[in-house]
Amino acid sequence: MAVNYNAKEEADGHPSGGVGAAGGGAAGGVGKSRKPDNTAFKQQRLPAWQPILTAGTVLPAFFIIGLIFIPIGIGIFVTSNNIREYEIDYTGTDSSSPCNKCLNVSWNSTPPCTCTINFTLDRPFETNVFMYYGLSNFYQNHRRYVKSRDDSQLNGDNSSLINPSKECEPYRTSDNKPIAPCGAIANSMFNDTLELFRIDNDTRISIPLNKKGIAWWTDKNVKFRNPSGHTNNLTAIFQALDTTKPVNWPQPVYMLDTLEPDNNGFINEDFIVWMRTAALPTFRKLYRLIEKRDSLQPTLQAGTYSLDITYNYPVHSFDGRKRMILSTISWMGGKNPFLGIAYITVGSICFFLGVVLLVIHHKYGNRNTSADIPN
Repeated sequence: MAVNYNAKEEADGHPSGGVGAAGGGAAGGVGKSRKPDNTAFKQQRLPAWQPILTAGTVLPAFFIIGLIFIPIGIGIFVTSNNIREYEIDYTGTDSSSPCNKCLNVSWNSTPPCTCTINFTLDRPFETNVFMYYGLSNFYQNHRRYVKSRDDSQLNGDNSSLINPSKECEPYRTSDNKPIAPCGAIANSMFNDTLELFRIDNDTRISIPLNKKGIAWWTDKNVKFRNPSGHTNNLTAIFQALDTTKPVNWPQPVYMLDTLEPDNNGFINEDFIVWMRTAALPTFRKLYRLIEKRDSLQPTLQAGTYSLDITYNYPVHSFDGRKRMILSTISWMGGKNPFLGIAYITVGSICFFLGVVLLVIHHKYGNRNTSADIPN
Protein backbone atom coordinates (compact mmCIF):
# COMPACT_ATOMS: atom_id res chain seq x y z
CA MET A 1 0.00 0.00 0.00
CA ALA A 2 1.32 3.41 -0.94
CA VAL A 3 2.14 5.89 1.86
CA ASN A 4 2.04 9.64 1.42
CA TYR A 5 5.40 11.27 2.15
CA ASN A 6 5.61 14.85 3.37
CA ALA A 7 9.19 16.15 3.51
CA LYS A 8 8.18 19.29 5.42
CA GLU A 9 6.50 17.31 8.22
CA GLU A 10 9.54 15.06 8.57
CA ALA A 11 11.83 18.09 8.71
CA ASP A 12 9.67 19.56 11.45
CA GLY A 13 10.10 16.40 13.47
CA HIS A 14 6.46 15.20 13.08
CA PRO A 15 6.05 11.97 11.10
CA SER A 16 3.40 11.95 8.44
CA GLY A 17 0.44 9.57 8.34
CA GLY A 18 0.75 5.93 7.33
CA VAL A 19 1.63 2.89 9.32
CA GLY A 20 2.79 4.82 12.36
CA ALA A 21 -0.22 7.11 12.32
CA ALA A 22 -2.68 4.34 11.66
CA GLY A 23 -1.31 2.12 14.40
CA GLY A 24 -2.58 4.38 17.21
CA GLY A 25 -2.30 3.48 20.89
CA ALA A 26 0.98 2.08 22.15
CA ALA A 27 2.30 1.52 18.66
CA GLY A 28 1.92 5.22 17.88
CA GLY A 29 3.89 6.15 21.02
CA VAL A 30 6.75 3.83 20.08
CA GLY A 31 6.95 5.16 16.55
CA LYS A 32 7.15 8.82 17.61
CA SER A 33 10.28 10.54 16.33
CA ARG A 34 12.79 11.92 18.85
CA LYS A 35 14.37 14.24 16.35
CA PRO A 36 14.62 17.84 17.69
CA ASP A 37 12.29 20.41 16.24
CA ASN A 38 13.46 22.23 13.17
CA THR A 39 14.18 25.52 14.95
CA ALA A 40 17.25 27.72 14.83
CA PHE A 41 18.00 27.06 18.50
CA LYS A 42 17.54 23.28 18.56
CA GLN A 43 19.28 22.77 15.23
CA GLN A 44 22.15 25.09 16.22
CA ARG A 45 21.62 27.58 13.43
CA LEU A 46 21.75 30.70 15.59
CA PRO A 47 23.94 33.48 14.19
CA ALA A 48 27.44 33.50 15.66
CA TRP A 49 30.55 35.62 15.37
CA GLN A 50 33.88 33.84 15.14
CA PRO A 51 36.84 36.23 15.09
CA ILE A 52 39.71 35.48 12.79
CA LEU A 53 42.95 36.06 14.67
CA THR A 54 45.55 37.66 12.50
CA ALA A 55 48.78 39.47 13.19
CA GLY A 56 47.04 42.76 12.43
CA THR A 57 44.54 42.28 15.28
CA VAL A 58 46.51 40.30 17.88
CA LEU A 59 49.73 42.35 17.95
CA PRO A 60 48.05 45.74 18.56
CA ALA A 61 45.89 44.17 21.29
CA PHE A 62 48.96 42.92 23.17
CA PHE A 63 50.72 46.29 22.92
CA ILE A 64 47.61 48.27 23.93
CA ILE A 65 47.02 46.08 26.99
CA GLY A 66 50.66 46.42 27.99
CA LEU A 67 50.74 50.19 27.53
CA ILE A 68 47.53 50.61 29.55
CA PHE A 69 48.17 48.14 32.38
CA ILE A 70 51.79 49.07 33.16
CA PRO A 71 51.14 52.79 33.93
CA ILE A 72 48.03 51.90 35.94
CA GLY A 73 49.98 49.31 37.93
CA ILE A 74 52.81 51.75 38.62
CA GLY A 75 50.32 54.37 39.80
CA ILE A 76 48.53 51.93 42.12
CA PHE A 77 51.82 50.56 43.48
CA VAL A 78 53.24 54.03 44.21
CA THR A 79 49.97 55.11 45.83
CA SER A 80 49.95 52.00 48.03
CA ASN A 81 53.54 52.60 49.14
CA ASN A 82 52.70 56.18 50.11
CA ILE A 83 50.17 54.93 52.69
CA ARG A 84 51.58 55.19 56.20
CA GLU A 85 51.26 52.17 58.48
CA TYR A 86 52.52 51.36 61.95
CA GLU A 87 51.96 47.93 63.50
CA ILE A 88 52.41 46.63 67.05
CA ASP A 89 52.20 42.94 67.95
CA TYR A 90 50.92 42.73 71.51
CA THR A 91 50.32 38.97 71.77
CA GLY A 92 52.95 38.72 74.50
CA THR A 93 54.71 35.53 73.39
CA ASP A 94 58.10 37.21 73.91
CA SER A 95 59.11 37.10 77.57
CA SER A 96 60.32 40.72 77.34
CA SER A 97 56.93 41.98 76.14
CA PRO A 98 54.86 44.00 78.64
CA CYS A 99 51.85 41.83 77.69
CA ASN A 100 53.60 38.53 78.46
CA LYS A 101 51.88 38.43 81.85
CA CYS A 102 48.52 38.32 80.06
CA LEU A 103 49.43 35.53 77.64
CA ASN A 104 47.35 32.81 79.32
CA VAL A 105 44.34 34.97 80.08
CA SER A 106 40.91 33.30 79.96
CA TRP A 107 37.59 34.61 78.70
CA ASN A 108 36.27 35.44 82.17
CA SER A 109 39.44 36.58 83.94
CA THR A 110 38.64 38.82 86.94
CA PRO A 111 40.05 41.39 87.21
CA PRO A 112 41.01 41.81 83.54
CA CYS A 113 44.69 41.82 82.69
CA THR A 114 46.11 45.14 81.46
CA CYS A 115 49.42 46.08 79.87
CA THR A 116 51.00 49.15 78.27
CA ILE A 117 53.31 49.29 75.25
CA ASN A 118 55.30 52.44 74.47
CA PHE A 119 56.31 53.19 70.89
CA THR A 120 57.70 56.05 68.80
CA LEU A 121 56.45 57.48 65.52
CA ASP A 122 59.37 58.75 63.45
CA ARG A 123 57.11 60.55 61.00
CA PRO A 124 53.70 62.16 61.57
CA PHE A 125 50.38 60.91 60.22
CA GLU A 126 48.98 63.89 58.33
CA THR A 127 45.47 62.74 57.42
CA ASN A 128 42.74 60.76 59.17
CA VAL A 129 44.11 57.65 60.86
CA PHE A 130 42.37 54.30 61.00
CA MET A 131 43.06 52.02 63.95
CA TYR A 132 42.67 48.30 63.26
CA TYR A 133 43.01 45.18 65.35
CA GLY A 134 44.52 42.20 63.58
CA LEU A 135 44.33 38.46 64.25
CA SER A 136 46.42 35.65 62.81
CA ASN A 137 45.72 31.91 62.57
CA PHE A 138 42.01 32.56 63.17
CA TYR A 139 39.92 30.76 60.54
CA GLN A 140 36.71 32.75 60.27
CA ASN A 141 36.17 31.19 56.84
CA HIS A 142 35.43 27.71 58.26
CA ARG A 143 32.16 26.43 56.81
CA ARG A 144 30.44 25.62 60.11
CA TYR A 145 31.68 28.84 61.69
CA VAL A 146 30.34 31.02 58.87
CA LYS A 147 26.89 29.36 59.06
CA SER A 148 26.69 29.63 62.86
CA ARG A 149 24.42 32.66 63.07
CA ASP A 150 20.75 33.65 62.81
CA ASP A 151 20.26 36.59 60.46
CA SER A 152 16.57 36.90 61.34
CA GLN A 153 17.52 37.28 64.98
CA LEU A 154 20.13 39.91 64.13
CA ASN A 155 17.49 41.78 62.13
CA GLY A 156 15.36 42.19 65.26
CA ASP A 157 12.83 39.39 64.73
CA ASN A 158 11.34 38.67 68.16
CA SER A 159 10.30 35.13 67.27
CA SER A 160 13.90 34.29 66.29
CA LEU A 161 15.11 35.67 69.60
CA ILE A 162 12.81 33.28 71.45
CA ASN A 163 13.56 30.35 69.14
CA PRO A 164 17.01 30.76 67.50
CA SER A 165 18.01 28.89 64.36
CA LYS A 166 19.44 25.38 64.75
CA GLU A 167 22.46 26.59 62.74
CA CYS A 168 23.61 28.26 65.99
CA GLU A 169 24.26 24.95 67.76
CA PRO A 170 26.00 24.41 70.16
CA TYR A 171 25.65 28.14 71.00
CA ARG A 172 21.87 28.22 70.59
CA THR A 173 20.75 28.00 74.23
CA SER A 174 22.36 28.29 77.65
CA ASP A 175 20.71 27.27 80.93
CA ASN A 176 17.53 26.53 78.94
CA LYS A 177 17.39 30.13 77.72
CA PRO A 178 17.85 31.29 74.11
CA ILE A 179 21.17 33.03 73.47
CA ALA A 180 21.07 36.49 71.91
CA PRO A 181 23.00 36.80 69.69
CA CYS A 182 23.40 33.09 69.06
CA GLY A 183 26.10 31.24 67.14
CA ALA A 184 29.86 30.73 67.15
CA ILE A 185 30.65 34.02 65.38
CA ALA A 186 29.01 36.16 68.04
CA ASN A 187 30.33 33.96 70.84
CA SER A 188 33.94 34.57 69.74
CA MET A 189 33.63 38.35 69.38
CA PHE A 190 36.88 40.30 69.84
CA ASN A 191 36.70 42.20 73.14
CA ASP A 192 40.14 43.69 73.82
CA THR A 193 40.06 47.39 74.71
CA LEU A 194 42.69 49.67 73.15
CA GLU A 195 43.46 53.23 74.28
CA LEU A 196 46.06 55.53 72.73
CA PHE A 197 48.01 58.29 74.49
CA ARG A 198 50.64 60.78 73.35
CA ILE A 199 53.47 61.39 75.80
CA ASP A 200 54.55 65.03 75.95
CA ASN A 201 57.08 65.97 78.67
CA ASP A 202 56.08 62.92 80.73
CA THR A 203 52.42 63.92 80.44
CA ARG A 204 50.00 61.43 78.88
CA ILE A 205 47.55 63.13 76.52
CA SER A 206 44.58 60.99 75.48
CA ILE A 207 43.99 60.59 71.73
CA PRO A 208 40.23 60.78 70.91
CA LEU A 209 39.08 57.55 69.27
CA ASN A 210 35.80 57.64 67.34
CA LYS A 211 33.85 54.40 67.65
CA LYS A 212 31.15 55.39 65.14
CA GLY A 213 31.38 55.14 61.38
CA ILE A 214 33.45 51.94 61.43
CA ALA A 215 30.70 49.64 60.08
CA TRP A 216 29.21 49.44 56.60
CA TRP A 217 26.13 51.63 56.17
CA THR A 218 24.04 48.74 54.85
CA ASP A 219 24.96 46.60 57.85
CA LYS A 220 24.19 49.34 60.36
CA ASN A 221 20.89 50.46 58.84
CA VAL A 222 19.54 47.41 57.00
CA LYS A 223 20.92 44.05 58.13
CA PHE A 224 21.17 44.68 61.87
CA ARG A 225 18.27 45.95 63.98
CA ASN A 226 17.27 45.78 67.60
CA PRO A 227 14.05 44.00 68.58
CA SER A 228 10.93 46.06 69.10
CA GLY A 229 8.58 46.09 72.08
CA HIS A 230 6.13 48.14 74.11
CA THR A 231 8.98 50.26 75.43
CA ASN A 232 12.11 51.94 74.09
CA ASN A 233 14.17 50.46 76.93
CA LEU A 234 16.42 47.89 75.23
CA THR A 235 17.23 46.18 78.53
CA ALA A 236 13.54 45.67 79.31
CA ILE A 237 12.88 44.27 75.81
CA PHE A 238 15.60 41.63 76.04
CA GLN A 239 14.65 40.71 79.60
CA ALA A 240 11.00 40.37 78.60
CA LEU A 241 12.06 37.93 75.87
CA ASP A 242 14.00 35.98 78.56
CA THR A 243 17.23 35.73 76.55
CA THR A 244 20.74 35.23 77.89
CA LYS A 245 24.22 36.36 76.84
CA PRO A 246 26.64 34.29 74.76
CA VAL A 247 28.77 31.92 76.81
CA ASN A 248 32.07 33.80 76.39
CA TRP A 249 30.64 37.29 76.82
CA PRO A 250 31.14 39.07 80.14
CA GLN A 251 27.87 41.04 79.70
CA PRO A 252 24.66 40.81 77.63
CA VAL A 253 24.21 42.42 74.24
CA TYR A 254 22.13 45.30 75.59
CA MET A 255 25.14 46.47 77.61
CA LEU A 256 27.66 46.74 74.77
CA ASP A 257 27.38 50.54 74.87
CA THR A 258 25.06 51.87 77.55
CA LEU A 259 26.20 55.48 77.03
CA GLU A 260 24.93 55.78 73.44
CA PRO A 261 21.58 54.10 72.68
CA ASP A 262 22.12 54.29 68.91
CA ASN A 263 25.26 52.18 69.30
CA ASN A 264 23.91 49.51 71.62
CA GLY A 265 22.54 46.01 71.16
CA PHE A 266 22.60 44.44 67.73
CA ILE A 267 23.45 47.79 66.11
CA ASN A 268 26.69 48.16 68.09
CA GLU A 269 29.31 48.88 65.42
CA ASP A 270 32.07 46.81 67.05
CA PHE A 271 29.69 43.85 67.00
CA ILE A 272 28.65 44.51 63.39
CA VAL A 273 32.28 44.72 62.21
CA TRP A 274 33.08 41.40 63.90
CA MET A 275 30.06 39.64 62.38
CA ARG A 276 31.35 40.34 58.85
CA THR A 277 33.62 37.29 58.63
CA ALA A 278 37.07 37.44 57.04
CA ALA A 279 38.10 35.32 54.05
CA LEU A 280 41.66 34.55 55.20
CA PRO A 281 43.12 33.34 58.51
CA THR A 282 45.21 36.50 58.87
CA PHE A 283 42.99 39.55 58.81
CA ARG A 284 42.37 42.99 60.26
CA LYS A 285 39.15 44.72 61.26
CA LEU A 286 38.51 48.40 61.80
CA TYR A 287 38.47 49.31 65.48
CA ARG A 288 38.46 53.11 65.75
CA LEU A 289 38.83 56.32 63.73
CA ILE A 290 41.26 59.10 64.62
CA GLU A 291 39.96 62.18 62.83
CA LYS A 292 42.03 65.19 61.83
CA ARG A 293 40.85 68.12 63.95
CA ASP A 294 43.35 70.86 63.08
CA SER A 295 44.21 71.66 59.47
CA LEU A 296 47.55 73.10 60.59
CA GLN A 297 48.58 70.12 62.71
CA PRO A 298 49.03 66.45 61.74
CA THR A 299 46.56 63.94 63.10
CA LEU A 300 49.34 62.11 64.95
CA GLN A 301 52.53 64.05 65.51
CA ALA A 302 55.94 62.43 65.46
CA GLY A 303 56.93 61.48 68.98
CA THR A 304 56.37 58.97 71.77
CA TYR A 305 53.05 57.23 72.33
CA SER A 306 51.70 54.58 74.66
CA LEU A 307 49.06 51.94 73.94
CA ASP A 308 46.99 50.81 76.92
CA ILE A 309 45.53 47.34 76.39
CA THR A 310 42.83 45.59 78.37
CA TYR A 311 43.79 42.04 77.46
CA ASN A 312 40.58 39.99 77.36
CA TYR A 313 40.85 37.95 74.16
CA PRO A 314 42.82 34.66 74.47
CA VAL A 315 44.72 33.57 71.34
CA HIS A 316 47.64 31.57 72.74
CA SER A 317 45.60 28.34 72.90
CA PHE A 318 45.39 28.17 69.07
CA ASP A 319 48.81 29.76 68.37
CA GLY A 320 47.19 32.98 67.23
CA ARG A 321 48.63 36.46 67.33
CA LYS A 322 47.14 39.90 67.99
CA ARG A 323 48.28 43.25 66.71
CA MET A 324 47.25 46.89 66.54
CA ILE A 325 47.66 48.77 63.25
CA LEU A 326 47.60 52.50 62.61
CA SER A 327 47.07 53.32 58.95
CA THR A 328 46.09 56.07 56.56
CA ILE A 329 44.16 55.48 53.33
CA SER A 330 44.21 56.77 49.75
CA TRP A 331 41.73 56.98 46.87
CA MET A 332 42.15 53.21 46.38
CA GLY A 333 41.61 52.29 50.04
CA GLY A 334 44.16 50.78 52.40
CA LYS A 335 47.67 49.54 51.78
CA ASN A 336 47.62 46.73 49.23
CA PRO A 337 50.64 46.42 46.89
CA PHE A 338 49.32 43.20 45.30
CA LEU A 339 46.93 44.95 42.93
CA GLY A 340 49.65 47.20 41.53
CA ILE A 341 52.05 44.28 41.15
CA ALA A 342 49.35 42.26 39.36
CA TYR A 343 48.70 45.08 36.86
CA ILE A 344 52.42 45.55 36.19
CA THR A 345 52.94 41.80 35.75
CA VAL A 346 50.05 41.32 33.32
CA GLY A 347 51.02 44.43 31.33
CA SER A 348 54.67 43.37 31.12
CA ILE A 349 53.76 39.85 29.98
CA CYS A 350 51.45 41.20 27.26
CA PHE A 351 54.02 43.70 26.05
CA PHE A 352 56.74 41.02 26.00
CA LEU A 353 54.50 38.60 24.08
CA GLY A 354 53.69 41.40 21.63
CA VAL A 355 57.41 41.96 20.95
CA VAL A 356 58.08 38.23 20.53
CA LEU A 357 55.14 37.73 18.17
CA LEU A 358 56.13 40.83 16.19
CA VAL A 359 59.63 39.45 15.65
CA ILE A 360 58.25 36.06 14.62
CA HIS A 361 55.76 37.66 12.23
CA HIS A 362 58.42 39.91 10.72
CA LYS A 363 60.79 36.98 10.21
CA TYR A 364 58.41 34.25 9.04
CA GLY A 365 55.11 35.95 8.21
CA ASN A 366 56.06 37.02 4.66
CA ARG A 367 57.51 33.66 3.70
CA ASN A 368 55.79 32.17 0.61
CA THR A 369 53.87 29.14 1.78
CA SER A 370 52.25 28.35 -1.56
CA ALA A 371 55.23 26.59 -3.17
CA ASP A 372 54.34 24.33 -6.07
CA ILE A 373 54.11 20.67 -5.20
CA PRO A 374 56.19 18.65 -7.69
CA ASN A 375 54.30 16.09 -9.75
